[in-house]
Amino acid sequence: MLMPKRTKYRKQMRGRMTGCESRGITLQNGEFGLQSMEPAWINSRQIEAARRAMTRSIKRGGKVWIKIFPDKVVTAKPAETRMGSGKGAPDYWVAVVKPGRIMFELAGVEKDVAVKALELAAQKLPVKVRVVERH
Repeated sequence: MLMPKRTKYRKQMRGRMTGCESRGITLQNGEFGLQSMEPAWINSRQIEAARRAMTRSIKRGGKVWIKIFPDKVVTAKPAETRMGSGKGAPDYWVAVVKPGRIMFELAGVEKDVAVKALELAAQKLPVKVRVVERH
């Protein structure tokens, strides 16, 4: 699972996911990419599941870049706990994704293979996405 080695603070505020992405909206490394169409928190398990689906689909050929990193901690209180007594313990890590962000990039494979792999990865993610291609 992806997570930061260390952080300045153990717990974070939830924040807001308003607006569109201004950085990370163009392909940098690969020929094909998966671009988010709506805002969401993508946790490290979903990123790993999408990565596995992609690499298995391209039969470990080509190269895959993961362009998002889960650096925000989400806390959770235990089940059947009374209200109060502070914020819960860190539970899992998420990457904040806004519309327009390129999440995965792929290179070194044919177009039909790449599109199929990216569509398999898209099924593992909780957002609407589109496959983009370098011109």
